[in-house]
Amino acid sequence: MGNATASDIRDGELLAAIDIGSNSFHLLVARYEHGGLRIIDRMREGIRLAMGLRANGALDPAYRERALACLARFGQRLRALPHERVHAVATNAVRQLANPQAFLLPAETALGHPIDIVSGREEARLIYLGVAHDLAESRQRRLVVDIGGGSTEFIIGKEFDALRTESVQVGCIASTLRFFPDDKYTPKRWRQAQTDIAVELQQFAQDYRALGWGEAIGSSGTAKAIASVVQANGWSEQGISANALAHLREAILAAGSLDRLQLAGLAEDRVPILAGGAAILEAVFTTFALEHMQVCETAMREGLLYDLVGRALDGDPRAGSIATLASRYGVDRAQAARVHHAALALFDQIASAWQLGHAERDMLGWAADIHEVGLAIAHSLHHVHGAYIVAHSDLAGFTRQGQQALAAIVRSHRRKPDRAGIEALPARLRLPVRKVTVLLRLAALLERARTPEPLPPLRLSIDERNLRIDLPERWLQQHPLTRADLEQERDHIKQLDFKLQVRALDETA
Repeated sequence: MGNATASDIRDGELLAAIDIGSNSFHLLVARYEHGGLRIIDRMREGIRLAMGLRANGALDPAYRERALACLARFGQRLRALPHERVHAVATNAVRQLANPQAFLLPAETALGHPIDIVSGREEARLIYLGVAHDLAESRQRRLVVDIGGGSTEFIIGKEFDALRTESVQVGCIASTLRFFPDDKYTPKRWRQAQTDIAVELQQFAQDYRALGWGEAIGSSGTAKAIASVVQANGWSEQGISANALAHLREAILAAGSLDRLQLAGLAEDRVPILAGGAAILEAVFTTFALEHMQVCETAMREGLLYDLVGRALDGDPRAGSIATLASRYGVDRAQAARVHHAALALFDQIASAWQLGHAERDMLGWAADIHEVGLAIAHSLHHVHGAYIVAHSDLAGFTRQGQQALAAIVRSHRRKPDRAGIEALPARLRLPVRKVTVLLRLAALLERARTPEPLPPLRLSIDERNLRIDLPERWLQQHPLTRADLEQERDHIKQLDFKLQVRALDETA
């Protein structure tokens, strides 16, 4: 189900975040103290994973080995931390792979912890969470722009809430390779870059301008690198101004090529990708009519840590996403609540024996809340429609793997289970998803009558892969349809590699 929840974080505990970015890999370790986070260790390595992406979606072996070696070093630092205290995510470069699992399986082995892929919009939410904790309190809206190696995220937020999130496929590495492939910088190429990037931004620029913001903030390496250059050269006293960006563009074009690009304040590892990043930022300034941008020290890696803490203290953002989805598609809340209650009653009886924890319990509850979301489209095959809705909606807080797992459970909650969908999940999720699916199927079946009539006491026991549900004989006689459904369910549950036995109990014995 992805990493376990961060429930019951104790004072003094260590938490860690790993950002597997398209340009750099970051490790952040913090200690939870007196309700806050104190950073105690940072590691960064410039892997340039996006440079290793091939046109067919494969990853160049040299970049793959470089990435795995870095993750092994990170893994040594994290060896003593439990999985539920480590949040590792991969971003655009891994999203672009034709077969992400071929990279993630050895990557997880090297790191020693699960790695989740986040969508562009979830990446944007996490970025804003990290940035918001670094800024002075303000009630005005803020525009945050994070130029990464493979994508750029745009967020309008207020206080700690992201109000709008967007992600576009332009990043400092990708744009350098696209517009300056031979490391030659010309005015014609620069104009082409401005035109093409502007087209990407226009898709949401009007909506953003209509909402408005009081200040603009740049986060992550590209913004910090450009700020360092414009300040070192005296083009801006603080942050980045539109005039300073014009000076930077002219300096890049005057150099004409990578081997002649020498600027005060420019770190060596940033030289090859400066042109792409500067071109993106100038297009951002033009499209959004910016005059000045502050630069923030924090970014997604800090957001990952605050997200871990937030799930324990302030509420899980995934719960809010599920509630919003249920409301948007008019889910029958009363029926969902009945199935939810029955599913968790079953879960609590076998969780220990089945080695299921907080993460699986949450996933079961969320799946119960939206298992009928597909009815908004049609009753026929509503489990298939529902799975599509879940898989393709923007659900804040969910990683890609977590969302795919939830979709697989919804798809398999009735009729023939979707074994292909479950097998497509990462190996670490397949067995937990099959177990959660079994429990949701039983709960939905028992509550098929859709009435307020309470269920009889439910007793579920397991012996390895054998399940037995005990129900009163009189209740089964009064509910012949449920009895017939349970008999048929045995064949479906076999397809999930479990055996079901239904035992009628004589209450008078």
